[in-house]
Amino acid sequence: MNSHGRLTKDGSADSSPQKHPVSEGWLRVGPLVGVPQVLRELGVDPVEIVASLGLDPDLFDDPENTISFAAMGRLLKQCAARTQHPHFGLLIGQRMGPASLGIVGQLLQHLPEVGSALRSLILNLHLHDQGGVPLLSVEQGMATLCCAIYQRGVEGADQIYDGAIAITFNIMRALCGPAWRPTEVLFSHRQPSDVGPYRRFFRTSLRFDVEQTALAFPATWLDRPLPGADSNQRHQIEQQVATLTNLDSGDLTGRLRRVLRILLVTHRTSLAEVAQLFSMRRRTLNRRLQAQGATFQTLVDESRYEIARQLLENTRMSICQIAATLDYSDASAFTRAFRRWSGTTPAAWRTWLLTDG
Repeated sequence: MNSHGRLTKDGSADSSPQKHPVSEGWLRVGPLVGVPQVLRELGVDPVEIVASLGLDPDLFDDPENTISFAAMGRLLKQCAARTQHPHFGLLIGQRMGPASLGIVGQLLQHLPEVGSALRSLILNLHLHDQGGVPLLSVEQGMATLCCAIYQRGVEGADQIYDGAIAITFNIMRALCGPAWRPTEVLFSHRQPSDVGPYRRFFRTSLRFDVEQTALAFPATWLDRPLPGADSNQRHQIEQQVATLTNLDSGDLTGRLRRVLRILLVTHRTSLAEVAQLFSMRRRTLNRRLQAQGATFQTLVDESRYEIARQLLENTRMSICQIAATLDYSDASAFTRAFRRWSGTTPAAWRTWLLTDG
């Protein structure tokens, strides 16, 4: 909030709008180690692109190196432009699987069944990635495995989403076997002019311009046992994960922001539900947030504003559809909230993007 209690267009406290605010999230470069090779295959010098972005040329030599979420977005956006392949993120993601997630990916194959492996992924991904979050939901016999960016002001979000959902697809194939295929793949960005690369990779129904990027598949797959699971290996890896998690346990507001991004679009953001997710009482959650200078409602509003901006900028969803996605009673209630956050209406904000972006 700025001194007048209004968020700016980019969500910062600056009184003037900025198109590309500073981002603070990071992730391991494991999923990106294939970038130089793909660039070379497409006839582009990777050294030139990496240097133009001010990145270390040795960045991709070790998957344990880290990159800021903002830098990753700029990198993928630049690669897509230079190679003239708008689906560059997809090209990277389709080459990666569980191994690209490091210790988090190692643990997956040693859980008893697919459902517990996915819950482990959701619980521990913050050790690999602090700019996005997955979430699993089950309704009427269908499972939905979502990917969401919660890091503010990221360029190249469509490239990141394409890469993330391709990796998620490969993780599911690794867990379930080659017979697995989603019923539908959803994308929270506009439909590209050429959907051929998406159809060839996913080989299933595709839907763009929706509120979340996700894989939808029959929930019966969640009960499938993992035949290669080793309980001894699992115990050893879980000890390593627990050690790393303890190092990250103090940032409750950060962890809450990671999950609110998807909880909002699934309409599960009551204080009671979130407290249960974090294995806390409601009073305990409130007290710990207050100790970190935050409130639950403020974090929910910040997340709503971020999702609203993303949907207004990257999809063709109507104002009414976005209002429903964010669980507002109607478009006017959403418009009043958006004006309170930004000082303008969602329609005017979208128009400003088109004319000034």
